[in-house]
Amino acid sequence: MDIATLAGIVSAFGLVIIAISMGGGINLFINIPSLMIVVGGTLGATMINYPLKEVLGVFRVVRNVFFAKSVSGPDTIRQFIEFSNKARREGILSLESDLKNLDDEFMKKGIQLSIDGLEPKATREILETEITFIQGRHRLGAEIFTTMGTFAPALGMVGTLIGLVQMLQTMNDPSSIGPAMAVALLTTFYGSILANIVCLPIAGKLKTLSGEELMVKEMIIEGVICLSNGENPRIVEQKLQAFLPPGKRKTQVK
Repeated sequence: MDIATLAGIVSAFGLVIIAISMGGGINLFINIPSLMIVVGGTLGATMINYPLKEVLGVFRVVRNVFFAKSVSGPDTIRQFIEFSNKARREGILSLESDLKNLDDEFMKKGIQLSIDGLEPKATREILETEITFIQGRHRLGAEIFTTMGTFAPALGMVGTLIGLVQMLQTMNDPSSIGPAMAVALLTTFYGSILANIVCLPIAGKLKTLSGEELMVKEMIIEGVICLSNGENPRIVEQKLQAFLPPGKRKTQVK
């Protein structure tokens, strides 16, 4: 589990709840009609904006925010240095026995293409096409949450207008002013919470995870091309380290 995500959720919601409790009790901030307007309205507007299949599928993407596998650039470099050493000693066909031990399907596919004798240019084109579609799927997931983060405050304002209309229509009945005003204010509150603590942070985390994953995949493509060309392990290392920030570069070839 990603500790930063968990800590962020606990601290954000925890501090808000503590502040509410210190100011008079959390029951004052529970209003079912307001929740229906904001949550139901946001989901409904999102389903209008995107196909139902995409909206339902994006909630599975939330799992990546909490349980995304950490992709390590240095570990990828180490693997390709080992593959390069073996390929230079025994030939690239010798790498076929190592494929079954690889968890990364993208890396496995790239190395298999090289073993099958595909030209490096064609291999790069195939893998870059796959990256393009992966990037599109990632972008859609983050985009849907960004859209929800845009709709939520707007639906909060709709709820505020509903509450004000109800309040103005019943000004002659003082007992009805309080509930109507609660709807007016709490829908804006719920919309802001849903947008700024849930949807937009999730969209941001998905974009960050996508960027890290795509960087490693670009590194894998370069490593596969190096294997196809039979390049020296030291050259392989230098080419792949160019993808990393200077602080993470560490010489691994002895």
